[in-house]
Amino acid sequence: MHNLQKNRTYGIAIEMKQECPMADRSVWKDENRRIRMSYADDLFIKMCTDIIENGCSTEGEKVRPKWEDGSFAYTIKQFGVVNRYDLSKEFPALTLRKTYVKSAVDEMLWIWQKKSNNIHDLKSHVWDEWADENGSIGKAYGYQMGVKHQYKEGMMDQVDRVIYDLKNNPYSRRIMTNIYVHQDLHEMNLYPCAYSVTFNVTKKPGRDKLTLNAILNQRSQDILTANNWNVVQYAVLVHMLAQVCDMEAGELVHVIADAHIYDRHIDIVKEMITRPVYPAPKFSLNPEIKDFYQFTADDVVIEDYQAGPQIKNIPVAV
Repeated sequence: MHNLQKNRTYGIAIEMKQECPMADRSVWKDENRRIRMSYADDLFIKMCTDIIENGCSTEGEKVRPKWEDGSFAYTIKQFGVVNRYDLSKEFPALTLRKTYVKSAVDEMLWIWQKKSNNIHDLKSHVWDEWADENGSIGKAYGYQMGVKHQYKEGMMDQVDRVIYDLKNNPYSRRIMTNIYVHQDLHEMNLYPCAYSVTFNVTKKPGRDKLTLNAILNQRSQDILTANNWNVVQYAVLVHMLAQVCDMEAGELVHVIADAHIYDRHIDIVKEMITRPVYPAPKFSLNPEIKDFYQFTADDVVIEDYQAGPQIKNIPVAV
């Protein structure tokens, strides 16, 4: 028997406990055929298995979140999870259950393109719990992206600064965003979870175009409800920025400080990671779009997306 790996960088080869039936399913046997699983599925299964088998429980400790019935929402968690996705090889959507990619993209554009903090500018209802009577979530997320700052080149917000540097100074090591602004936290209805993105440009041998890579930093993540949602959001963002800056999409590195599964989600996750898996779907963008602010969710094309059934009525801690 092998002990679980000490390194929690799930993008590299790792050993899992043999008694865990879902430890290594890079190829899933489905009676009469062998199917190559989505790499995102592989990472997700290994990550969840590690959290469940080796995580730290917060039961009985002082915690903030509560369930709808008023009881405290405890978690089992791991610190410092790092997942790497090579976007040049496949699109990182789970097939264990379907991720609503276009809804996820709509939320990402709500933050990065519309720079909005009002749920009335958003098609989904994922933010309704944190909105006030006017629909505002306070000085969070899109609000911070729209704040203009003084640079040597003039006044720009964070998104415009990223695009400017990618086009004019791509090898800069200072291309990043940060929306965890301490002076405004008291006016945010929810502190940002995914709070910082650092972009880094490389060039692959023999390729004419530069490669755009990104690191997404997340202080906290509810693995069942939000993990793949955030992954596909920022995978699409990298693809969009690469296209408008005449680059190719490279790696997305997802760093999660507190990767947790809520107590009422554990059995759901255990069932989910035993499901059949399928190849990653095909992804493309409308090639006519050359301006980031012209993208819509409809410019994202997902094809051949075979996935397991949705999980309904998942309890959400707030």
